[in-house]
Amino acid sequence: MKLVKLIANLGYGSRKDVAWMFREGRITDADGDVLYADDRVEHARIRIDGEPLDPPPGLVLMMHKPLGVTCSRKDPGRVVYDLLPPRYRVREPALSTVGRLDRDTSGLLLLTDDGALLHRIISPRASVAKVYEATLAEDLRGDEAALFASGTLMLESETTPLAPAALDALGPRHARLTLHEGRYHQVRRMFAATGNRVETLQRVAIGALCLGELAPGAWRVLDAEDVARAFGAPSACRA
Repeated sequence: MKLVKLIANLGYGSRKDVAWMFREGRITDADGDVLYADDRVEHARIRIDGEPLDPPPGLVLMMHKPLGVTCSRKDPGRVVYDLLPPRYRVREPALSTVGRLDRDTSGLLLLTDDGALLHRIISPRASVAKVYEATLAEDLRGDEAALFASGTLMLESETTPLAPAALDALGPRHARLTLHEGRYHQVRRMFAATGNRVETLQRVAIGALCLGELAPGAWRVLDAEDVARAFGAPSACRA
C-alpha cells in the first residue's frame, strides 16, 4: 500500500492532507530522514512530527470504560471514542467495540478493527468468559450460586434459559460472576430474578485478560500475547 493511502487510512487526514504533510517534510523515518510518498519503509520506522505512526490494521485496544460513557459512535453524551485520539474515530477499517458495556457499567472493554477477531470473541460458540464484580443492594441469599450454575434460570421476556454461570461471594453484598454469554443487561437481570438489585457493576476480565490497574478512561494497545489471554481460562482478576 502506498504511504499516502496508508497514513490517510489511519485517520491522519485526507489523502490531500497527507500529501501536503509529505511536502512539508513532516513525515520522516526513525533516523529523522524525510520520507517521500513513493518511498518503501517499514511501518514501525515511520514518524509523523517525530512521533511513531499509529499501529496498522489489526489494532486491538483495551480500555477501562468509565461510568457515564456509552459504547456508541453517536450519542448525546460522552462515547468511548471521545477517550481516544480523534483520528482513531476515522480509521479505515473502522475501530469497533467488541460487545458493549452499558452507560452504568464500567471496566474492561476491547476495541478492534479486526472483524474476524471481533466475531470470534463475541460468538456464542467461542464461549469466552466475561468476569464481572457487582455490589448489591441486599445481602446474598445463599442459593444464588446454585441457581446461576443450574442452566435453568429463565429471565423475563426470554425464551431460552441462561447458560450456567459461576458466582463467587466476595462479601455479603459483593459478588464475582463469570458468564459465557452476553444477553441484554444480563448481570442486572440475573440478580433481579433473585429479588436483589445491582448497585455497581464492573467487568474485570475477559478470559484471562485482566483490567488490572488501568485507570478509568485509560487505554493501551494489546499485543498478540495479550489477545491470546482473552481466550484463556478466567484468572482471579480483581478490580
